[in-house]
Amino acid sequence: MAPSNVVCFDFDEFQRWMAQSEQTLRSAYVDAKHEFYNWSCFKAHQAGEYSLKAILHGLGLSAIGHSVLVLLNLLSDQGIQIPDSLFADARALDRHYIPPRYADAYPSGSPFEFYDEQTACEALKASERVIEFTRKLKDSVTSDKEGASG
Repeated sequence: MAPSNVVCFDFDEFQRWMAQSEQTLRSAYVDAKHEFYNWSCFKAHQAGEYSLKAILHGLGLSAIGHSVLVLLNLLSDQGIQIPDSLFADARALDRHYIPPRYADAYPSGSPFEFYDEQTACEALKASERVIEFTRKLKDSVTSDKEGASG
């Protein structure tokens, strides 16, 4: 799962981004509980994005942009095995980057009218899977380093 060419892992940068990811996911759950489903979906996207930026920065790689799919592809380009299901989660999350926030994203109505509990639940679960993948990848990378230095 982990790239074999990692020289050093930036734990501080990883933790900085990961803490933001986890706080954003908690906030997304609060929004869903209060029926702010569009904001819950947007924040689910953000949480997934932040977690991938955490691992990319931890690995010393560039993490530019907001597409969860593109960020996953950056990891894949490094030889990291990404399950197909995670690419599906990334595509689902990317659909919640712009439309939940902009009134002109739909032909009529306001964004909140196009989101419901099921949509928010699906986005939250997709984000959780991306975050869990990131945690496991970090553990894999750091355990390889710990084993090499021990």
